[in-house]
Amino acid sequence: MRTIVSRFIRFKSSIPQTRFVSASYGGGGRYLSTDSNKIDEPFDAEEAETVHVPPPPTEKLLVLGGNGFVGSHVCKEALDRGLSVSSLSRSGKSSLQESWASRVTWHQGNLLSSDSLKDALDGVTSVISCVGGFGSNSYMYKINGTANINAIRAASEKGVKRFVYISAADFGLANYLLSGYYEGKRAAETELLTRFAYGGIVLRPGFIYGTRSVGSMKIPLGVFGSPMEMVLQQAKPLNQLPLVGPLFTPPVNVESVAKVAVRAATDPVFPPGIVDVHGIQRYSQQKSR
Repeated sequence: MRTIVSRFIRFKSSIPQTRFVSASYGGGGRYLSTDSNKIDEPFDAEEAETVHVPPPPTEKLLVLGGNGFVGSHVCKEALDRGLSVSSLSRSGKSSLQESWASRVTWHQGNLLSSDSLKDALDGVTSVISCVGGFGSNSYMYKINGTANINAIRAASEKGVKRFVYISAADFGLANYLLSGYYEGKRAAETELLTRFAYGGIVLRPGFIYGTRSVGSMKIPLGVFGSPMEMVLQQAKPLNQLPLVGPLFTPPVNVESVAKVAVRAATDPVFPPGIVDVHGIQRYSQQKSR
């Protein structure tokens, strides 16, 4: 809501000035009379000036894994949209030395523990989960599946309106080589779409590129990610080839993923369900509401 502040309007009254005059009469009483011969002066007003003040944040977003590669871009995008942003991750506060990081409320916790989310979810209206990882199959299922399922259930019980889960596109044979990773992702997706039938959104990007910070070093993944995206966008029919088709899934810019994730978490008309990489590219090119 815009707050309109107007300057005080100065004016001189157009109401005739009244003077009280007493007149004695034999009965000892007094008459009250008015003198209205004074000419009305013109109305003198100064033009009001409208000042636009940004509205206070009404949406509170919790980003799970907000200090990671994707999560940090999600936090920044949400702040740029004027949202109140908090983050929960195992390491707590981000090590990024950037100005936006000081505007995030950082929580430390482990999603495999049911108590970690209690305080972090207070007052939250929407959640974006960027939690995921690689390792042994059992570890990958816990991080990609169990941890996110715990978060989805906790958010549902707290009455959170919308939940966005950043999952992963299918890559054919890679699904078998990383079975714990994909089985965990798909289990979390099923839980989300069950618990948040009207406010659950799954994003399935392929390879996500952008500038990744590793300690003090920045790795520009866009050097080869951006050209690949441009080429593979034109090769969409190749995605339908048996076995090897998913290998032609185009990469997507991390800023596009962040933009669509924040929009999906805050726009009540954004449709629930699964958004593939082509959908992410399409939504990212649309003007935000």
